[in-house]
Amino acid sequence: MHHRSLPPWLWPRAAYVHIPFCAHHCGYCDFAIAVGQDYLIELYLDALAVELAMLAEPQPVQTLFLGGGTPTQLSASQLERLLSTVLRWLPLDANSEFSIECNPDSLTADKIAVLADHGVNRISLGAQSFHVHLLAVLERAHHPDEIARAVERVRRRIDNVSLDLIFGIPGQTEQLWRDDLARALALEPDHLSTYGLTYEKGTPLWKRRQRGQLQPLDEDAELTLYALAIDTLEAAHFEHYEISNFARPGRRCRHNQTYWANEAYFGFGMGAARYVLGRRELNTRDLRRYIRQALSGESVTWQTEELPPEERARETLAVQLRRAEGIDRTAFRTQTGFDLDALAGAVLAQYVDQGFLADDGRNIHLTRRGQYVADAIIEHLL
Repeated sequence: MHHRSLPPWLWPRAAYVHIPFCAHHCGYCDFAIAVGQDYLIELYLDALAVELAMLAEPQPVQTLFLGGGTPTQLSASQLERLLSTVLRWLPLDANSEFSIECNPDSLTADKIAVLADHGVNRISLGAQSFHVHLLAVLERAHHPDEIARAVERVRRRIDNVSLDLIFGIPGQTEQLWRDDLARALALEPDHLSTYGLTYEKGTPLWKRRQRGQLQPLDEDAELTLYALAIDTLEAAHFEHYEISNFARPGRRCRHNQTYWANEAYFGFGMGAARYVLGRRELNTRDLRRYIRQALSGESVTWQTEELPPEERARETLAVQLRRAEGIDRTAFRTQTGFDLDALAGAVLAQYVDQGFLADDGRNIHLTRRGQYVADAIIEHLL
């Protein structure tokens, strides 16, 4: 496979590895996870090694992201095994970014040591809130005090720390959100992600809403919280570089920028997605099936989709619009083969007129007003 000479939108410089194991199911979570099945971890690592070996030869990458689930649900020795296997097949280039997602309550000093020793240089910590009753609504297992302790432990070995926060939680007021942002900033993170709470069909949270057991925040209230996040974090000198993401200068998440550029990426593990040579594939979300198929040498791919060029260009337009820098017309034509204005000029011009997009002739991006309704705009453009 001598694809390294291909452009990054065809051949990956990024890889994602999924670790599905969790101690318990958080109420809002819709990811491919496995709860109470830690006895399958060793078999899962066997299966993952087989899937990675399908690469046939090591593929160097510039960003590597281990997500979940809760990767740190693994023991220190299991993490050791996971990281050795992953790095054998996905060796990191110089100046690479190697991220792992963690829960504050599963991060022990010995696990951090294993991560740091294997080159992990960025930790993404699921804080979500610093208020006990809001964490309870989300059915999160950690206590707010554990967040600061986890950050302190991580920083002894790994200096790049990102925190996730959720807004729009039932019962969350402006004051509570302002307090969450202040407490997050007090930990001096390098990066912050602020996600509006979504009720994914079938999740425990969705079921509670259906039964009328909780009162969702209305759209205006949620918008107020989002605006407050932007104002607070920009005042603290964070760059609002993507709809939900803020970074100190030089600390943007390079791995996620691959997705927002609509560039290629590898994906391994149960439920993982990949985008290679213009083809999107999704692995099975069934843990036992993933293990069984991988170990018997079968493909673990569940869905495959190859978009025609125009659809691919539209998709590129939609994801690139999430970024603060928006879409560069010249780069867009190089990547997609399409002229941006021929593809969507009329719709884009309409949004410019309405003040949702700004266009300087070379580059087009969301205005502050546009960021507030980005999902609707992006859906329309798709």
